[in-house]
Amino acid sequence: MTSPILREEIIGDCRLLLGDCLEIIPLLHGVKGVLTDPPYGINIAANPVRQWHAQKQWDKSAPTRETFEMLRRISDQQVIWGGNYFELPPSKCFLVWDKFQPEDFSLAMCEQAWASFPSPAKLYRYRVVGYSKEHPTQKPVELMQWCLRFFAAGTILDPFMGSGTTGVACVKLGRKFIGIEIDETYFDIACRRIREANAQPDMLVEAARPPEPKQEGFDL
Repeated sequence: MTSPILREEIIGDCRLLLGDCLEIIPLLHGVKGVLTDPPYGINIAANPVRQWHAQKQWDKSAPTRETFEMLRRISDQQVIWGGNYFELPPSKCFLVWDKFQPEDFSLAMCEQAWASFPSPAKLYRYRVVGYSKEHPTQKPVELMQWCLRFFAAGTILDPFMGSGTTGVACVKLGRKFIGIEIDETYFDIACRRIREANAQPDMLVEAARPPEPKQEGFDL
């Protein structure tokens, strides 16, 4: 039987897999949390600001409810960016990224992440123009590091890895990571970025490691 994993790269504590996450997720074990930013299904390439990536078709449709149910079955906690676009159960907590966008700009002033755990809503402020991008919807590494503060210890999975920002954040905080990406171009970018992050001195990992949050009774 042919394996759904087309390529596998091991970089430090990161395992990067090229292929369709729907086929690969059932093969995974030992995942503690899911931190991901899936395609929202809003055809973002049609926005004039995004025309430099119009050749990509990845945002034509969003993941199905079954995809997210599968993720909840294999992990204890989930933070899913763009959660307001998906068929997810009611949540007691949303994480919000304030992008410092002007009101008359054509793109969103903030983005929301659905969280599986009970907590008051949380807000993170970071200017959207303050970092370079290698993917049209790339999140700041600092934002993903902030998200990781809400996860208990254990391996983090990003089944829609893109250019690897979640993996870079995990490397910086000394977290084990599994990333899945279906587009080989972005997979190669993720490998390079995570390899570069992994090459940084180990002393930076301990300095950046956040305290584990004290939360119990997570709603799935």
